[in-house]
Amino acid sequence: ILMVAKAKGNKEYTLFGIMAITLGAGDAFHLVPRAVALCTTGLENFTVALGIGKFITSITMTVFYILLYYVWRRYHISGQKGITIAVYLLSALRILLCLFPQNAWTSADAPLSWGILRNIPFALLGLLIIVLFYQSAKKHNDRSFGWMWLTIVLSFGFYIPVVLWADTIPMIGMLMIPKTCAYVWTVLIGFLDMRRAAKA
Repeated sequence: ILMVAKAKGNKEYTLFGIMAITLGAGDAFHLVPRAVALCTTGLENFTVALGIGKFITSITMTVFYILLYYVWRRYHISGQKGITIAVYLLSALRILLCLFPQNAWTSADAPLSWGILRNIPFALLGLLIIVLFYQSAKKHNDRSFGWMWLTIVLSFGFYIPVVLWADTIPMIGMLMIPKTCAYVWTVLIGFLDMRRAAKA
């Protein structure tokens, strides 16, 4: 919110702020019911709310990476048509797969196969964004966004085991904590860059 308010017309920082708000607001849909459940009658009594929250979060996380791609494009305005098409195709496929009723979002026994399936295009989208930021960091010696690729690697590194094994080994779900820290680092990179620019 601070980034949007203090962007002063800078499209990059406005975009980064919107990206952070999208991530936080989307995650709230499943984190708030989870917190309420854990402080009251337990997760088993909040299956529907948690399922709907996970569905919304799946969409907003995809939008987050689309916006992050446009942050990357701040120095790559032209000649990126193919990459843009790939970003939108992978995002559309991810969202489309999330819409299928076979996901059984509101069921306590949602199938793991669909959890894996809908995350394949999402993982490919993440990999594409990682490669773009890594190449830019090496090519341009980007001091401000040089570690952005690592924050995304960490977020997926912590997220994938949760998708695969959290239902059978619940403690693995705790990896969502460092995953969230990785996202905070992503947002902090943009915020600190804005602060540096303001002081320059």
